[in-house]
Amino acid sequence: MTKELIHLQNISKSFDGQLILDDLDLTIHENEFVTLLGPSGCGKTTTLRIIGGFETPDKGKVIFDGQDITHLAPNKRNLNTVFQKYALFTHMSIAENIAFGLRIRKKPQSYINDKIKYALKLVGLSGFEDRTPDSLSGGQQQRIAIARAIVNEPRVLLLDEPLGALDLKLRQDMQYELIRLKNELGITFIYVTHDQEEALTMSDTVVVMNQGYIQQIGSPEKIYNEPENAFVADFIGDSNIVDGIMLEDRLVEIFGVKFPCVDTGFGRNKPVDVVIRPEDVILTENSSDELQGEVTHIIFKGVHYEMEVTARGYEWLVQSTKMYPVGTKVGISVDPFNIQIMNKPASEDEEAAPIDG
Repeated sequence: MTKELIHLQNISKSFDGQLILDDLDLTIHENEFVTLLGPSGCGKTTTLRIIGGFETPDKGKVIFDGQDITHLAPNKRNLNTVFQKYALFTHMSIAENIAFGLRIRKKPQSYINDKIKYALKLVGLSGFEDRTPDSLSGGQQQRIAIARAIVNEPRVLLLDEPLGALDLKLRQDMQYELIRLKNELGITFIYVTHDQEEALTMSDTVVVMNQGYIQQIGSPEKIYNEPENAFVADFIGDSNIVDGIMLEDRLVEIFGVKFPCVDTGFGRNKPVDVVIRPEDVILTENSSDELQGEVTHIIFKGVHYEMEVTARGYEWLVQSTKMYPVGTKVGISVDPFNIQIMNKPASEDEEAAPIDG
């Protein structure tokens, strides 16, 4: 594991009496691409602003490379921020925009000129020095905002939903561009988004947040394949989340049908949440020993068909390369390794609260 760079220690923050972050503790390592992911109001942007120095926590500390920077001004921190609204200066040329921070730091003109050329080449916009921001597309403006940040050689780049205003194709292109920049520059990226696909595509580490708490931290693969609670499972991609009874170790009952699984330690005859991804549902025809259902809706998605299957009053979402016409009677089965068992939260507060460990 690389060196610890940022540690948020027991951070709490309220606005107008409303608790936004509650005793949040998070460690970020050098050269890591970390994404803070969650719905609107979960506290992810507030967390980013506290790291950047634009907000001060009510309690807790921000430790940067071993130093307490909780009350340090934003311009004194070795990091830069790229916002969703790129905040380019429309009365300045692209070169002047990129050079702005360097001029404040009183760098010599020859150094500034070299940095402008380097940054524009890095973001694929060489020769744009004399253009103005309003002559550029949204994607080009976004690249200039990144170029303006990286010329200052920050150790950390903070990105607050910087791709939100772009169309889908350009957003996907910029995702790969950001991965390339991160690898080439060797700096730490902290990225805020509510877009699950963006988080899974770009990140080394995903931090899933809800109602001011961290729900789960892990690699994109672990977050997707091994969600720690129903909120994470539901928020990251599509999921079937159904009520089940854990009859005993490795055996769960769903809608009265027994399904082998690999989970243990839940006790006997205990109510649980069962999470099954749509691509893991196996449909079979003319099967009598499985959960029975009927295909009620179908959409062709290009690489697969997306079907809704009604079984015992529940609408199962199923993704498969094999198409079953509407009205087909089917059996539902799942590989035991693709069934995720979770404890049911005792209350709404417990549902929002973080998982222990």
